[in-house]
Amino acid sequence: MLFSEIIGQESVKNQLRHNVAEGRISHAQIFLGPEGSGSLPMALAYSQYISCENRSDIDSCGVCPSCVKYAKLIHPDLHMVYPVVKKETRPPVSEDFIGEWRTAVIENPYMNLNMWIGRITTENKQGGIFEAESGEILRKISLKSFESDYKTMIIWMPEKMNSSCANKLLKILEEPPEKTLFILVAEDTSTLLTTILSRCQLIKIPLLQEEDIKAALQKLNVAEPDLSSYTHLSNGNYLKAMSLIGQADFDRSHFESFTKWMRMCYAQRVPDMLDWVDTTAALGREGQKEFLIFSLRMVRENFMLTSGASDIAYLTGEENAFSAKFHPYINERNVAGIAEELSKAHYHIESNANAKILFLDLSLKITRLLHQ
Repeated sequence: MLFSEIIGQESVKNQLRHNVAEGRISHAQIFLGPEGSGSLPMALAYSQYISCENRSDIDSCGVCPSCVKYAKLIHPDLHMVYPVVKKETRPPVSEDFIGEWRTAVIENPYMNLNMWIGRITTENKQGGIFEAESGEILRKISLKSFESDYKTMIIWMPEKMNSSCANKLLKILEEPPEKTLFILVAEDTSTLLTTILSRCQLIKIPLLQEEDIKAALQKLNVAEPDLSSYTHLSNGNYLKAMSLIGQADFDRSHFESFTKWMRMCYAQRVPDMLDWVDTTAALGREGQKEFLIFSLRMVRENFMLTSGASDIAYLTGEENAFSAKFHPYINERNVAGIAEELSKAHYHIESNANAKILFLDLSLKITRLLHQ
């Protein structure tokens, strides 16, 4: 991955290039950025830049043996850790899914966790970084570098590490072998151990600027008026922009499910709710969590419409057409209650609650709140 292949984020690129030029490469760093901001591609480009045999002041050369291997994610001194799903035979580690991981990242380095887990399982499982992974990390870091000056360990979504794995990495993060680089690529540091945070330099990667997303979409031949609409609705998230132009379809399916759900809740059609609950329970936990996040967004945007703040309501044309009639039912009397119930449902799904019981109970609560 080259810096030039990353959308926007010029100030972050400049900071990283300057650190390399000055020889100030911190042994442990956290690249903290929201979904769709490019934190994973940034980590890959930074690692490639450090290892490049002929780098310029601006970027990696892209053609030396090191860059060629980095482009294929097969460099022997690049190690990657990411959430995986549990197996019945033995504790899982990232290496078990390395082929799928390389293909997924090369195809879309801006992917999110749900997209990744969906590639490696169709079962109702959540992704995690489990205790067995710590042994693999320590083993790989103990090896001598093969070709580069630095060994690099990129940990994507470290907030998915369980406590046993995280605690076993504390010492190596504080005192790693010489010329070893840890890059933790995170979206939310609130669930990370404070002892891990204290050992890492924080690199903040902000939401993308509208002009940067617009320029990226123009390269995909997106024309007006869709170009401006998708740029605005993406709200700094390139993955969201991609979904809006049809290269991902999870928002579309969630929209259809949400509108059906709201109509049956308002009409108090309990038999229809039971069918809807069965369908939603079959999504799997990651899909259910995505749906609840989507529902929270729709509630927020509809409340903006009710409040007369349509300029900051981020809705697609189809969503806006539905919300034109729906938004009065999301108002100051019920918005807090609906948002709270959706958030609690997300938490309970993440804690392995029974999906059918949870979504039926949630539907009945939403029914009551919509009539306030």
